[in-house]
Amino acid sequence: MDHDDALLSLERHATSKIRSVGDLQAIGTLGFRGEALPSIASVSRFRLTARESGAIAGTEIIVNGGKIDIVRESGEAPGTQVEVRSLFFNLPARRKFLRSENTESRNIEHQIHLQAIGHPQIAFTLLRDDRLVFQLPATATLRDRIRDLYGVELLDRLIQVNGSGPRKIQISGFIGRAGLSRQTRAQQLIFVNGRAIESVLITGAVREGYHTALMKGQYPVTFLFLDLDPAAVDVNVHPAKREVRFRDPAGVREAIVACVQQTLERARTEWQEKFRAPAMPPPSIPQKTIVDLKLRHEITSPEASDRELPNLGPATVVPTRRDLAASALATADDPGQANQSNKALSPVASRSDGNRQQFQIIGVLNKLYILLENANGLVLVDQHAAHERILFEELRRKMEEQGVPTQKLLLPQTFDLPPRDADWIERNLPTLEKMGIGIENFGPNTFKIDSLPAFLDVLDPAQFMSKVIDDLRSVSNSSSAMRMGEEMIAKTVCRHAVKANDPLGYLEVEKLIRDLLDCDLPYCCPHGRPTMIQISLAELEKKFGRKI
Repeated sequence: MDHDDALLSLERHATSKIRSVGDLQAIGTLGFRGEALPSIASVSRFRLTARESGAIAGTEIIVNGGKIDIVRESGEAPGTQVEVRSLFFNLPARRKFLRSENTESRNIEHQIHLQAIGHPQIAFTLLRDDRLVFQLPATATLRDRIRDLYGVELLDRLIQVNGSGPRKIQISGFIGRAGLSRQTRAQQLIFVNGRAIESVLITGAVREGYHTALMKGQYPVTFLFLDLDPAAVDVNVHPAKREVRFRDPAGVREAIVACVQQTLERARTEWQEKFRAPAMPPPSIPQKTIVDLKLRHEITSPEASDRELPNLGPATVVPTRRDLAASALATADDPGQANQSNKALSPVASRSDGNRQQFQIIGVLNKLYILLENANGLVLVDQHAAHERILFEELRRKMEEQGVPTQKLLLPQTFDLPPRDADWIERNLPTLEKMGIGIENFGPNTFKIDSLPAFLDVLDPAQFMSKVIDDLRSVSNSSSAMRMGEEMIAKTVCRHAVKANDPLGYLEVEKLIRDLLDCDLPYCCPHGRPTMIQISLAELEKKFGRKI
């Protein structure tokens, strides 16, 4: 800025972007009322220096509590610099509401994080008590800025988002893979037309998109950018501009839910590709070994079916890889004998990949974690979580194809509800019917239940209905029946899935892994817990000091 513009920037509303009432309906700038700098200068000891590129000298302005004390030439470098000290020194009532130094420092750091993520093309440096907190160079992409600010480890667990919706809504950014979540919303960063905001609507839509891929009480990591027509969003509804109001909130919500679901589906496909084994076996294992350890679908021996895999728990001696290879070579020419051989390294492929090998089963750790080897290293599978996911998708698929199986109650039960709840049930009878709940009006504020979903064990139908009403009110009408149906399925399959310490035979483990790979969302259970964890060869080599 030149001398005149530097002085003008400290005049209230002098830089306002609003020229007419109509401009309020299409605000496309971040600051639009022209009051940020004068407002800050009025409650602090304020110093501004500005110099145009190529100018002989710049301008320095010192303001104390809103009063301009000094205006003089300055030899500062080209650009504009603002210093704010002694905030609220002239407003003791406001100053006493400031929190501790650590709390306010965290708030400042969070605000700089928001601006740094929202504007990766700008460099940011944060100093605290003259100590460097972080220094972020200007970068070309959001990916680079996330890497610089949060690290490569987090970046590797994010998925890029690209989508669109009605009214020319464009959605971009990154979301966490299934299984990546936080206990707070601190890493849920949302931007609308470049403005950092907080939105229950958007965070709720993101959560709805994850649904069963997210643990209860956890929040997905989100760096989400929405770009839409400025006329479709009102940014002037909150004093601090932290909240906005959409002209079509339902359209925004549906676009985000669909975008998140599509992104997770794309990640599932990429995940399956990542876990494919190489076409040629590793040179350390003879080719004959791999051939001899192919899946043998003709195995019908009860002994083979019931045989447990090596249990790698305490006080268990495990055959070495060399022992297993030698055993396989010894039985290479005798298929019958091979049925009885140890098959802990048999390759497993999903049906969708035909005979393409993906995993080799090694054993079971602590009668809970199935150990697998793939091209990238070691994979641990939680047998309970994996079986939950398999049962969940099987039952959900049957519900979608055949409807919810129901069972009649021996004695229909009646119950009374408050007028508000009774009116809500009246309006949502079709939704309840889709969920397999047979309910009808039986008088003023009284209802009769004569059937329930067959897979539920309900001791008190009235209490069950009270819970259903509360849950349905928390989700959207468009997804309520399916959402509630899925939650009921998730609770049911948890009781019926194999548990820890349940011994599994080799063929049972083989089928479990194959069925898991064929799931729509194989990497987490219906409650959002991970079904499997990958430990890469690079991580193992680092742990053992082979790579630094």
